[in-house]
Amino acid sequence: MKSILVHPPQQAIRAEIKLAASKSECNRALIINALTGFKSELSNISEARDSQTMLRLLQSEDAVADVIDAGTTMRFLTAYFTVTNQHKLMTGTPRMCERPIGILVDALRILGADIEYKNVTGYPPMQLNGFTYSGKNELNIRGDVSSQYISALLLIAPALPEGITIKLEGEVGSRPYIEMTLKQMEHFGIQYTADWETNILTVAPGSYQAQPYAIESDWSGASYWYSIVALAEDAEVELLGLKQNSLQGDSAIVGIMAQLGVVSTYTDRGVLLKKIPAADAIAWDFTNCPDLAQTVAVCCAVKNIHLTLTGIESLKIKETDRVFALQEELKKLGAELNEIKKDQKYEVVRKTNWQATSTPSIFTYDDHRMALAFAPVGMVQDIIIEEPGVVVKSYPGYWKDLATVTTWEEMQLS
Repeated sequence: MKSILVHPPQQAIRAEIKLAASKSECNRALIINALTGFKSELSNISEARDSQTMLRLLQSEDAVADVIDAGTTMRFLTAYFTVTNQHKLMTGTPRMCERPIGILVDALRILGADIEYKNVTGYPPMQLNGFTYSGKNELNIRGDVSSQYISALLLIAPALPEGITIKLEGEVGSRPYIEMTLKQMEHFGIQYTADWETNILTVAPGSYQAQPYAIESDWSGASYWYSIVALAEDAEVELLGLKQNSLQGDSAIVGIMAQLGVVSTYTDRGVLLKKIPAADAIAWDFTNCPDLAQTVAVCCAVKNIHLTLTGIESLKIKETDRVFALQEELKKLGAELNEIKKDQKYEVVRKTNWQATSTPSIFTYDDHRMALAFAPVGMVQDIIIEEPGVVVKSYPGYWKDLATVTTWEEMQLS
């Protein structure tokens, strides 16, 4: 088993980091570009495996579309291949085939899709057998499930004869991702209305207009550098390519990390991170930014800051059950993630006077964010990250970038 051993830095950190492009923005732009007939000029396309898989499958004529472990790619392509009347077998890794897709398939069937599950109802793999518009364009969808279902439907809405009206039922999770989708659609000439009091989204029929589009750097990737600055003894890092008025919900990391000891100053190139005093305790609702939860939980555990988390239920159906994974791996740092069931809350607490007896070795569960979130612990103590190659899913250059501020070495564990 391959692993990486991260060592604490031996000097003050002063760095400029050109972050990877946002795969969230990129994946939406790739679908929109495909619906323009691949006529748009996209710049700063993400090198993340998810985005590269999307790009490859959009250009492929194969009858099988294997998304590997990319949830966004599975959901967006299922909608895209359906509305463009392509016959495809949608499949992926065993874990991908355990991640639900029934809500999206049910909605596509209402619109006129012929989709057949090949194994378990509600889960991949499934066969797309064509599309004949049903004449129905009004959908009711739960708002507290993956926003990717909603975004997938919104992206294809202009290609339908009457567009789409979606009524979101109940609490709406990850709303910034839905808003990102709509704003990108608007950039390419699509009209929509979003009434967030009634949670009704309406997209008019029309054609995407080919436009240049520059994909922003990734705020999710930025979060790990915030953690590095928060944990390092002396650090100042400028992250290039980020925007103050970002479409990305994970830009919420600015406000979170202001409480964990990092102040953000926007520059003409991005954002400059500097250390400030941290709070003793914080509470945060991760409903709109669930991908930040692991990073923040690990950072608080190491800094011994009491953290109360809400809005993390969706983590259980990600690349792994991230709640369980955090509970198991935080123990190796002398911390616990405890569920407060009556309030649907969780808390991260550090055990009193806990001392490591050996270098912690973090199991990554084939989940890129486990590796990315735990590696900053190396600013404080030696830490081993198992199967470090999982970062290719979203931040392929992470270890190379990390080497600019500290040392690490490859290991072979038995």
